[in-house]
Amino acid sequence: MDPQTRYAKSGSVNIAYQVTGSGPLNLVLVPGWVSDLEYAWEEPSFARFLHRLESFSRLIRFDKRGTGLSDRFVEPPTLEERTDDMRAVMDAVAVERAAIFGYSEGGSMSALFAAAHPRRAAALIMFGTFAKRLWDPEYPWAPTPEERQKFLDEIEREWGGVVDLATLAPSVAADERFRRWLSTYFRRGASPGAALALARMNTEIDIRHVLPAIRVPTLVLHRTGDLDANVEEGRYIASRIPGAKFVELAGNDHLPWVGDADALLDEVEEFLTGMRHAPEPDRVLATVLFVDIVGSTRRAAELGDARWRELLESFHALVRRALDRYRGREIDTAGDGFLAAFDGPARAIRCACAIGDAVGALGIQVRAGLHSGECEVMGSKLGGLAVHIGARVAARAGPGEVLVSGTVKDLVAGSGIRFEDRGMHALKGVPGEWRLFAFRGDGQQAGAAS
Repeated sequence: MDPQTRYAKSGSVNIAYQVTGSGPLNLVLVPGWVSDLEYAWEEPSFARFLHRLESFSRLIRFDKRGTGLSDRFVEPPTLEERTDDMRAVMDAVAVERAAIFGYSEGGSMSALFAAAHPRRAAALIMFGTFAKRLWDPEYPWAPTPEERQKFLDEIEREWGGVVDLATLAPSVAADERFRRWLSTYFRRGASPGAALALARMNTEIDIRHVLPAIRVPTLVLHRTGDLDANVEEGRYIASRIPGAKFVELAGNDHLPWVGDADALLDEVEEFLTGMRHAPEPDRVLATVLFVDIVGSTRRAAELGDARWRELLESFHALVRRALDRYRGREIDTAGDGFLAAFDGPARAIRCACAIGDAVGALGIQVRAGLHSGECEVMGSKLGGLAVHIGARVAARAGPGEVLVSGTVKDLVAGSGIRFEDRGMHALKGVPGEWRLFAFRGDGQQAGAAS
């Protein structure tokens, strides 16, 4: 089910928030500079980051005033007003006490909240955070006034355009899809005037005097090569908070959901629950989905390279949205083909049908094949005979068809999903013969798979 956006009243200001997950502890995630609650889910790496947090918590997220889906403003808010907004969100969801996790500028705000409201902060986690945003002799890691002014000038001149990932997320700097998503995320998160006002406000941030007043269990995380907030800033912050734990992580990404996000999340989970995330098993039962465009070679020749590339990008975005909605995991992509995995075959069928329905708007058809079986886990990839069978089932599917193996059909018995028997087939490179079934894609059947 898609997360629902609600609103909390903070004075006269409406603050947008979402609550997901059902873990045993409450966790408030405080975003950085600007955010958009709903568009965050469109980026698979961000969605995966959020899903991991909600696997062990009741996750509470919000857009700070002036950003995203919350009320916009005329005057930039103070950190104090923003902490009042966080308290209003906690009140709206009837949470008296929660762990607070802030990244980048959100870490500064979280630190102030923990110091001012220790009875409401069960713990404090900060990632990639700075205590001050302008250089001085006692804090030499912050940008100089000249460097900061250059940044402000760039916002005023270029807001909404191409984002420089070389500083924020070097590990995905060559990923054009991620670059476009982040540009849109920022653009939706704040208007040009709001972005500039917020950046100017951030320039004045100085929470150094707040740090010694924090009396809640605190974890400070920082990546060694962070180019936006120097690792020395994390060390400084941890050294000023009584009893704080400092963990230095490998990597140079400032955004927490890119790079080795699992290493970061492992630390967060262990700090809050006392248990580290279990390592991934070597083998896992999964339903694999193969989907590709029908007649892709002919269509590419008709459109030409540039238009075909645009079509593929739209297709990839469409598939990734469907995977996120139905909790599928992208395993691999090559040209017009996608391989994804699901922990439930009914959701895999619903996802395949949703993709098939949606691609009509792009003027194309797809075919899809599904098989459930034990897969070998190879890092972020899957392999083994089950994957091979899934590929062969997909190769047998016709235009617009969702074809499944008998194993998938048996696993969804009792769900109300109906199939048409397509008989026995020899699958190339697979021993024996396999009975295949086509999903009967009327609207009622998709609903039955929930």
